[in-house]
Formats: sequence, C-alpha cells, structure tokens
Amino acid sequence: MTSSRNSSKQALASAREVLALNLIRQRAARGWSQEALAFEAGLHRTFVAHVERQARNISLDNLERLALALELRPYQLLEE
Repeated sequence: MTSSRNSSKQALASAREVLALNLIRQRAARGWSQEALAFEAGLHRTFVAHVERQARNISLDNLERLALALELRPYQLLEE
C-alpha cells in the first residue's frame, strides 16, 4: 500500500510548479513580459523569472502582489 501512496504523491504537481504554470499562462494571456508583470506587482523582473522557473520560495505577500497585478485572488494562482 505504501508504494501506491508514493506513486500518487509523485503524480501531483508541486505548489511551485502549479504557481509557475499559472503565472506563465496568465501573463501570456495579457501579452505581458516578465518585466511588465514585475512592474505591475512592484517586484523585480528577476524575481518573477525565478518564480516562473520554480527556483524561488515565494512569500504569501509576494503571491498576493502577483495575484493583484493579474486581477486574481491569490488562491487562483495555486489552483491546478
């Protein structure tokens, strides 16, 4: 039974992956560059790039800033 639990956990996308994919999709839907999103959120462009590459552990404050810039609720960026 343990092996089936482990395989089902591996099939789930990490929160970082879900966030990165949602940011990329939402940004692209608006025709925004990483720099434009960063500007709208009051963040640095390299920060947005790191989040999209899943290289950064984002705080709730910054998640909220990105969501507000995209006119979303923060939880929407974490929905698969």
